[in-house]
Amino acid sequence: MYKNDKVIRRYSEPFKLKILDELTTGKLNKYQLGKAYGIAPTTINEWIRKYNRKDLMNTRIKVETKDEITRIKALQKEIKQLKQLLLKKDLDALVLDSYLEVAAEQLGYKSVTELKKKLNI
Repeated sequence: MYKNDKVIRRYSEPFKLKILDELTTGKLNKYQLGKAYGIAPTTINEWIRKYNRKDLMNTRIKVETKDEITRIKALQKEIKQLKQLLLKKDLDALVLDSYLEVAAEQLGYKSVTELKKKLNI
């Protein structure tokens, strides 16, 4: 057998539908059906999409208590406040730098660093 000789499997429509019907009964999951018939679970997922059987796809349900929801909202509010404080701090630093530049210029210093050295800042 050569390196490029791959076995390509083609499944009939009735076979695909039979697999989906077995999956619908719930006795076996995708992985068990895959092992039983030698099919990759990803192939079964493709068939589910092809035949628009979204009811057979894995669904994720997030269950939260009221305490968790309240905590999440409180944390989101805190994050918003911290972002505002950080923005204010950045703006304050920018204003301070601008003041120092103007002061250095008016006092005749060549740069802000020279003014800072003189003032020990």
